[in-house]
Amino acid sequence: MAEISFRNVTKRYGTSVAVREASFTVQDNEFFCFFGPPLSGKSTILRLILGLETPDVGEILIDGKTVNGIGPAERNVAMVFQNLALFLHMTARDNIRFPLAERKVTETEIERRLDEVAGKLHIRHILHKPPGQLSGGERQRVAIARALVRDPVAYLMDDPISALDARLREETRVELKRIQREMGKTLIYVTHDQEEAMSVADRMAIMEQGLIRQIGTPRDIYDSPASTYVARLLGSPMMNILPLAPEKGAAELAGGAIAIPGLVRGDTAEIGLRPEDIKVAAWTEGDGSRPARVFQVEPLGGYTVVTVDAGASRVRVLVRGQPDIKPEALVALSCDAARVHRFGAKGAAMPR
Repeated sequence: MAEISFRNVTKRYGTSVAVREASFTVQDNEFFCFFGPPLSGKSTILRLILGLETPDVGEILIDGKTVNGIGPAERNVAMVFQNLALFLHMTARDNIRFPLAERKVTETEIERRLDEVAGKLHIRHILHKPPGQLSGGERQRVAIARALVRDPVAYLMDDPISALDARLREETRVELKRIQREMGKTLIYVTHDQEEAMSVADRMAIMEQGLIRQIGTPRDIYDSPASTYVARLLGSPMMNILPLAPEKGAAELAGGAIAIPGLVRGDTAEIGLRPEDIKVAAWTEGDGSRPARVFQVEPLGGYTVVTVDAGASRVRVLVRGQPDIKPEALVALSCDAARVHRFGAKGAAMPR
């Protein structure tokens, strides 16, 4: 088993703080994902777990034991690096079998594990080639195979499928999730792709400039973001964050162009609306509502993104199918009050 914990871990590089007071626990047999923009501290956390970096402050524990002073080899953690770190003078086969040969695993067992992982990642046909003769996606799968062929306490993966094309990325992440479940191993995964993070993670941590902003299941974080930062980071199109202005004791959103029955300001400074929660309909003069004007229509097959100018705000709406909506058309926007996200003056989420 491998439960991995950080207790108030801080890592600095000179005057720059890469990880700031990080505290979390990854449970045994959990697929845990760190998600955030570049330079948010995700890869540094992996290097701290592996033992390539040491924390300036705090403790790192594996299975309840502090490993701050233990080297990478003794931690028995496998990692797929972002730069892959393949041996260029070896074939793909030799690269994959290398960690097993170093540990004196029997030849029969090496071949069994190699064949199994090569089949799962669809690379049997390239095992005879050196990395220089492989495409970027093939090299990435070889690096993943080299980690999977081992029997470590946990796997660490730093954006492991970024070089693959869209279809192969989708297939590979499904395979990684299945393999992790079958192996019963802890897997910690770093990515800047929100779709990838949400599709594979049991739980995920949202990072910003070395700080962990929220931890939870993808569904919980999507449905209840802790701040406007988290709200904007998850979702495509991203959540609309709109200032809430008081008017006549009630609350007006987007110049009154978005109808939300029963909306009261209270201490709310901003309102968040997911594009899929906004309803769009033809505007009829005289119905008492204020119109919004369609700015752009993006048909994407199964759904359409409609961008509208509502008051002084530009709002994106996600509509199923391909509705007959044209640019410059006047439309009426509305949203159920139960789907509204409320944020305070400093961007923190408020009770819904």
